[in-house]
Order: sequence, then C-alpha cells, then structure tokens
Amino acid sequence: MGAPVEGWRQKSSLNIMEFPANLKYTEDHEWLRVEAGNVAFVGITDFAQSELDELVYIEVDTVGETLAQGKVFGTVEAVKTTSELFMPVSGKILEFNSQLDESKGDDPTLVNRDPYGEGWIVKIELTNPVELDALMDAEAYKATVA
Repeated sequence: MGAPVEGWRQKSSLNIMEFPANLKYTEDHEWLRVEAGNVAFVGITDFAQSELDELVYIEVDTVGETLAQGKVFGTVEAVKTTSELFMPVSGKILEFNSQLDESKGDDPTLVNRDPYGEGWIVKIELTNPVELDALMDAEAYKATVA
C-alpha cells in the first residue's frame, strides 16, 4: 500500500487496532491469508484503513493477470488521497471482492469496517509460495507501526 502520504492522519492508539496472528503482513500495509492450497486473500491492514480514513473507491483492473511480488495490483482512494496496492507475494489475481465495487452499488467502506474479514480486496493464486517466508508475522508488523 505504499508508505504513508501527506494528508494521512495519525491514529492516536495502536491498542484498539487488530493484528490477527493468522495473517502475514508487508511493510506496505497489506495483509495476506493463505487458504486451501495456493489460494490466498489479500487486503489492507487495520492500520492502513485507519490512516486512509473513509475509502470511497477501490480499483483493481488486474484480475486474470500474474504479477510479481511488489508490483501494483490496484489502488484505494480515500477522501483526501489515493494509494497504490502492492502484491505481497507473486501470484495470479483470481478475483476482486465484488462487495467493494462502487460501480455496482456496493460499498468500499466495508474495508474500513471489516479489513480482515469481508473487506478483503483480492483473491490470488500463489506462484512462488516460498516468498511467504519474507513476510512479517503480526508481532513484527505491529512493531513497525508502533
């Protein structure tokens, strides 16, 4: 999700944020949850959504593409800023969460309300699972945003 940009607000307390232990995290504030086999869900962290504030639009036009770790797969737009979304690991984008598609009358603020659940952004198929080893666990990620 890129480093914080000008206009982001700073959350006063990390104590109210969630850092689920079953996820992997990136320095760019994306999370990844591996499901069955090589399928995983990707979203932005509770920290990231709180820094962005209310999301108004999420764009992912890479469905069907295979992207390398660190490549941009989409963008999130908040009231005051737009931020790129980066692949936490290499993989094929299988699906964009249709519940977030504002053009279909759905609600991108679902990411604000449930960043680790219904607010996931894309489902991917891992193409290089060994890259998971380079991602942070919950404690390491929490230490980077503290």
